[in-house]
Amino acid sequence: MNQSLTARTVLVTGANGGIGEHFVREALERGANRVYAAARTPRTAEAWGDDRIVPLELDVTDLGSVVSAVAQATDVDLVVNNAGIAPEGDSTLHGSEEQMRQIFETNVFGPVRLARAFAPTLAANGGGTVINVASAAAWIPVPTLYAASKSALWSASNGLRVELAAQGTHVTTVLMGMVDTPMATRWEVPKVTPLSVVQQAYDGVVSGALEVLADDDTRQVKATLSTPAEQFYPSFEALLAGFAA
Repeated sequence: MNQSLTARTVLVTGANGGIGEHFVREALERGANRVYAAARTPRTAEAWGDDRIVPLELDVTDLGSVVSAVAQATDVDLVVNNAGIAPEGDSTLHGSEEQMRQIFETNVFGPVRLARAFAPTLAANGGGTVINVASAAAWIPVPTLYAASKSALWSASNGLRVELAAQGTHVTTVLMGMVDTPMATRWEVPKVTPLSVVQQAYDGVVSGALEVLADDDTRQVKATLSTPAEQFYPSFEALLAGFAA
């Protein structure tokens, strides 16, 4: 498999740490010419230490900020929608209205907003690619608004894939379980490395994959989605008990 991203220009949201930082650096390892490292408060160019990395101020929940980013990053041909939040204490039943809106603004409306805004740029640059970073939580009965938002993002990615295909833009959705990042520190469960997720994501882009299932747990969950709900739910009893405690 050709794993090169040679001469591509990449924009990564949520670039300051975790999976996002690996998306930035791995793109350069694979031959990208330039990477826009986007965040609400971006690192300085000096902090990144590589003149191929362009810090970009971007709040995916703010349309004006997105429009400004599009105006600055006119050479982008690969957008990585990585920014996301998973607040502590998140609950489908007990989460506040404000928290619900914040989660969906960041995890769903943000990636869709960015894909819509950058669609003309991607088309002008040959079609390009959108990577949407979702989660296996999209398919697991986890009682959190985070899980609900990732399910919505998975569905939205499917719709974007169909509509953007007309202009030659490919959409790859990346799904995984727990990743060893600061967001997941409160969970004492086996975790995959962020680098492994990013490497599989970029491999998927180059191979034309529609979905990248980046760990064994996610592949197992996807394989059992056709199981009747009465059997599917009990298979997560231990996980669900942890949320109920």
